[in-house]
Amino acid sequence: MATLATPHQPAEAAAPTHWTKGVPDVADIAHIPGEKGWPIVGHTFTQLRDPHAFTRRMVETYGKVYRVHSFGGWNVALIGAEANELVLFNKDKIFSSEQGWGPVLDQLFPRGLMLMDFDHHRIDRRALSIAFKPGPMRHYAGALNSGIAREVAKWDGTMLFQPAIKQLTLDLAADSFLGIPWGPEADKINEAFVDMVQASVAPVRKPLPFTKMKKGVDGRAFMVDFLTRETNRRRAEGGGQDMFSQFATATREDGSLLPVDQVVDHMSFLMMAAHDTITSSATSMIHKLAQYPEWQEKMREEIFAVTGGPDGSGTPRNLEYDDLGKLELTEMVFKETLRSIPPVPSMPRRALKTFEFGGYRIPAGQHVGINIHYTHHSEEYWDDPFAFDPMRFTPELVKARHKYAWVPFGGGAHMCLGLHFAYMQIKVLMTHLLQRYRIVESEGYDPEWQAWPIPQPKDGLKIELKTL
Repeated sequence: MATLATPHQPAEAAAPTHWTKGVPDVADIAHIPGEKGWPIVGHTFTQLRDPHAFTRRMVETYGKVYRVHSFGGWNVALIGAEANELVLFNKDKIFSSEQGWGPVLDQLFPRGLMLMDFDHHRIDRRALSIAFKPGPMRHYAGALNSGIAREVAKWDGTMLFQPAIKQLTLDLAADSFLGIPWGPEADKINEAFVDMVQASVAPVRKPLPFTKMKKGVDGRAFMVDFLTRETNRRRAEGGGQDMFSQFATATREDGSLLPVDQVVDHMSFLMMAAHDTITSSATSMIHKLAQYPEWQEKMREEIFAVTGGPDGSGTPRNLEYDDLGKLELTEMVFKETLRSIPPVPSMPRRALKTFEFGGYRIPAGQHVGINIHYTHHSEEYWDDPFAFDPMRFTPELVKARHKYAWVPFGGGAHMCLGLHFAYMQIKVLMTHLLQRYRIVESEGYDPEWQAWPIPQPKDGLKIELKTL
């Protein structure tokens, strides 16, 4: 693995050279059907305008393997559950996640778990998994219940849900992830973090003055300084129950602590991955519950049955950690939401070896990608795929379906490390919301969604919360 920058090096000095070496010539993939699009920009803007329609057209025209020129180079799309299994399970270690995600994320979130491969990834993932053991998770459940209850109580009436849940998710991350109380310090961290996230998908990739990338690089410098000081302090004091303290004191298989700069990078990356995906999926779920009030009512009945409903003063009861598994229907609704609107619609990789798929030979060095959104809406795997039906996720139907037809959390070695935390956060959120309110949208309301890089309603999702 290439040597990356230390946290104090300029981000632009850190790009590993092996990311750009050995890219196949277009002649090496000329046998794969596809399109170049416009000169220089290719299909970049076509894909950005409506990526799902573009993918449907390409599959209908060329099949499940096609090439397209966009975002500065040729990419080969591998479509369907079988492609998902090949790439995500990665049995023969053909695909690099580091070289797939790295060009997008490395300037702001270097050395995160998605930017690691094979043994290096396995060793660090095992060390970090301590933060998701039952003891720490029980602590997070308490922090989530108190933080969510406090904010949800203020949400009565008409509101824009997406910015509200975005702020709440940031505050919860400062509390549960970092162990920082809500207040001015958490606000500074949140601001720096938001700048980093926005810069990661900015079109200008150099930190020029007044650009999003410059704000993002400055935000990273702030976070690196803060997290470095905090890592050293928590190690000296013996750690704590928050996620950051767990990471700071995590050890590798040989008993050694993770280097401080790697703790910093892992923490930054995990906050990014958790914040954007939870914000997107919570917003999507609220929209679906407003669209389909019958499912909202069934969820409410289940939550009342598990928690006992609000207490004598009308205050919602908490969802206890030991009761998480009892919200089976709530979990099915969440899974169907993630199928309908996956927060990560596609995943990039780079081939380290030549391989064959769908009758085509794809050369080593080629950038490839799978399309999660398309697979989640393919009639090959789903009956009436554009309908909303949580009953798709009964144990019997899940067992009968291709294992890689539903992959909102990825799969294989890079399966989302925090997926159980995501389930917990959504269940706690829904517990407090549905004990207080009925979620309503205006009749005929059909918000336009931004599809890439993370799905979200362009208007912020207008809802009304009516007190029960």
